[in-house]
Amino acid sequence: MSTAKVFWQDPYLTDLEARVTAVDGDEVSLDRTIFYALSGGQESDHGTIGGHVVRQARKAGAEIVYTLTPGHDLEVGDAVTIAIDWPRRYRLMRLHFAAELVLELVYRRLPGIDKIGAHIAADKARIDFAWDENISGIFADIAAQVHAIVTADRPIASAFSDEAAERRYWQIEGLEPVPCGGTHLKRAGEVGAIGLKRKNIGKAKERIEIRLEDPG
Repeated sequence: MSTAKVFWQDPYLTDLEARVTAVDGDEVSLDRTIFYALSGGQESDHGTIGGHVVRQARKAGAEIVYTLTPGHDLEVGDAVTIAIDWPRRYRLMRLHFAAELVLELVYRRLPGIDKIGAHIAADKARIDFAWDENISGIFADIAAQVHAIVTADRPIASAFSDEAAERRYWQIEGLEPVPCGGTHLKRAGEVGAIGLKRKNIGKAKERIEIRLEDPG
């Protein structure tokens, strides 16, 4: 069975009525959801299902399985309300797109660089690269380009490239389509001002940390 990912249709929804489709101890699945599960480096949402705190959200094929607090009384067929921590989700969306922009601009600036890791949390995002030079030398250029895109407030398109396989992408004027199944902003201007920080995480390994100047 496939869980309908309503967070792709409208990532700004903060609550949703759904129905329980499976129960296995503390784990439940739903017919549809706005509660994002960890994927592509973007952390899972925080929130509740039927008033029960979600301890973990994980992908299981086309389904999403939610681990609730022990002792829930939900049964298959029950109608439930899903509620997410919206301020946290919005920070994740802003940092996610900021990180995606930085990554695409780094690829342009440093042909041949390899991304070896990424993580999007609510306080900051990071991207790790295999690179044997101090990557902070390009920060002024990257930050200026991000600022120009954000200031122009360009619309962000997000859609399926292969709906059956649940493959999605985002695109903005001036950049090629980027494969990504995360939750996306409507417009680049929502990102606001960002700050970049460099960390050396090992021999020939560089990390860029991205923070929102106004976390909201």
